[in-house]
Amino acid sequence: MTERFKNALQQTERERDPKHVAQLFAAGASLTNLGGDHGNDATLFWQTYLDQFQEIRSEFTSEIAGESTVALEWRSRGRMADGREIDYRGASLIDFEKDAVTAFRTYYDSAAFVRNA
Repeated sequence: MTERFKNALQQTERERDPKHVAQLFAAGASLTNLGGDHGNDATLFWQTYLDQFQEIRSEFTSEIAGESTVALEWRSRGRMADGREIDYRGASLIDFEKDAVTAFRTYYDSAAFVRNA
């Protein structure tokens, strides 16, 4: 699941199409980030993610894989929708059963998103 998720997210970012990563999620999977609980529509969650950026690329720097949970550390770089450059780091926790993600929680440096005056 770890490699499938990483590859699908990078393909989603390259093609700006949420379907690649969203198709890994089970029906009813929970999605959470610093903004709170985002329900269980993986396509909407990942489209909202993409809409923040003109372009974005994530690199995975570390991982810990358990029987049904994966922790990924990552660094993402690109341009925000308003053209500002962005470079931020975070970690995501992914719960899965068989071949489907059942929960996704992500934590990141939200200060990178604050516009400097």
